[in-house]
Amino acid sequence: MQEQTAYSLIGGEASVARLCDRFYELMDAVPQFAAIRTLHPADLQSSRDKLFMFLSGWLGGPDLYVQNIGHPMLRRRHLPFAIGEDERDQWVACMFLAMESIGIEEALREKLLASFFTTADFMRNQPA
Repeated sequence: MQEQTAYSLIGGEASVARLCDRFYELMDAVPQFAAIRTLHPADLQSSRDKLFMFLSGWLGGPDLYVQNIGHPMLRRRHLPFAIGEDERDQWVACMFLAMESIGIEEALREKLLASFFTTADFMRNQPA
């Protein structure tokens, strides 16, 4: 029996798109996320599209980022931005709220949150 991916468990392409939309809506609107918002361009569409493509593959769906852009090289792509614990924590909190608001089941949300934290922590390039 084949194991289901997080991509399929959250509802596939449509849910990943909703997650990315909601993530950037929250980042743009919630004052608590101001520090990470300033790291992004005024128009968030390109950032949203890249996150969608990345998450598609990262969650076990089509590897759209690799197909369209190449290897993610996440740490290298984030080096130009000052990312410390505050930025990491804001990103993770924003993603948690986005997952919660689109209705990702709690047990899956908690597993994804742990993985998101590990990945976001790897992006840190500022001292603790």
